[in-house]
Amino acid sequence: MSNVTVIGTQWGDEGKGKIVDWLASRADIVVRFQGGHNAGHTLVVGDQVYKLSLLPSGLVRGKIGVIGNGVVVDPKALMTEIDRVTAQGLVVTPETLWIAENAPLILPVHGALDRAREAARGEHKIGTTGRGIGPAYEDKVARRAIRICDLAEPETLNWKLDELLLHHNTLLAGLGAETFTKGQLKDFLTEITPRLLPFSCQVWDRLDEARRAGRRILFEGAQAVMLDVDHGTYPYVTSSNTVAAVAASGSGVSPSSVGFVLGIAKAYTTRVGEGPFPTELHDQTGRTLGERGHEFGTVTGRPRRCGWFDAVLIRRAVRVGGVSGIALTKLDVLDGLDEISICVGYELDGKKIETFPSAPGAQARVKPVYETMPGWKETTAGARSWAELPAQAIKYVRRIEELIEAPVTLLSTSPERDDTILMRDPFED
Repeated sequence: MSNVTVIGTQWGDEGKGKIVDWLASRADIVVRFQGGHNAGHTLVVGDQVYKLSLLPSGLVRGKIGVIGNGVVVDPKALMTEIDRVTAQGLVVTPETLWIAENAPLILPVHGALDRAREAARGEHKIGTTGRGIGPAYEDKVARRAIRICDLAEPETLNWKLDELLLHHNTLLAGLGAETFTKGQLKDFLTEITPRLLPFSCQVWDRLDEARRAGRRILFEGAQAVMLDVDHGTYPYVTSSNTVAAVAASGSGVSPSSVGFVLGIAKAYTTRVGEGPFPTELHDQTGRTLGERGHEFGTVTGRPRRCGWFDAVLIRRAVRVGGVSGIALTKLDVLDGLDEISICVGYELDGKKIETFPSAPGAQARVKPVYETMPGWKETTAGARSWAELPAQAIKYVRRIEELIEAPVTLLSTSPERDDTILMRDPFED
């Protein structure tokens, strides 16, 4: 029996929510270990649609949900989300939701700085959600973050707010943005503290107890490897590490607890926001993929850019992300296409290369080298066994496995949780 860690292998929005929800039926505890409320999962359960940003997907399955210390928490956004899903019938209490007491908080000053800096970048904007995730991580690294445990110590909170405002107000004033008073932040925290503190605990200790008791833990990543602050398309990335190794440090468990690493990939590629996208399609095929796949960001509502499957990027994600197997989603979106292309390499300044470069200029100049396969006319939507798939769809999946050097262990054929084909159970690895 193994724990399982789920990460995205593209630029996010690969359908992690459904896969985590499906796997959560086999788990006891589901842990978020990085990111903030700039990530989102959409779960379809019968006639209910749950849109989650901070809450672990396992709560929909009645499992214990954990927000680890690697997550930056906007307390107002979290409470709004709790209220919304509670109204939909979910039970969210300190018994079902554990939040690491050492998790950093996102304050209103963080969002203000995020938006002011993005506006100042002009044509070089990164495409952030403006929700303060980056500035909150900066404060964590600079050792001036307000953490949940600080809310229980008024004297600590008092001097830490002074230090925080000294830094942020200087930046805001320099950008011509409105600054904050200590009273404003105190009022914000005073309002939220009574609701937030009951959920806080020493998550690392509880997870260790769960591990010793043999309970199954599912670690749920946000964003994806190509948005990793070290390994992604920097600077058009998120502000945290998104690879599976962070599941350990972001929740306070040992590296051996990460278990089977399941990488999620769409059968094509999408991206929200700015940054390089070698296989992006600006033609009718790209629009068709977007329309069929309902490609709009869960959190932002922004239309996603769409393109062909990029095997080079995912092979890189498999290697740096420690991926044991792939869950391939949205295969049904490709139904009916006459031809389907896969990016198998790049050209850069007239030379063939087999890996994605790190420098932003080079990333913007790479051109995809495609391999084209016949499509299929039959439908894959709703298939629940390998035998139900068209022969050409099976060939497409097999070719992907060869190119990315990893097995497809799970296949999703619709947003419905049970329209899933399992080739290998991650929890039994």
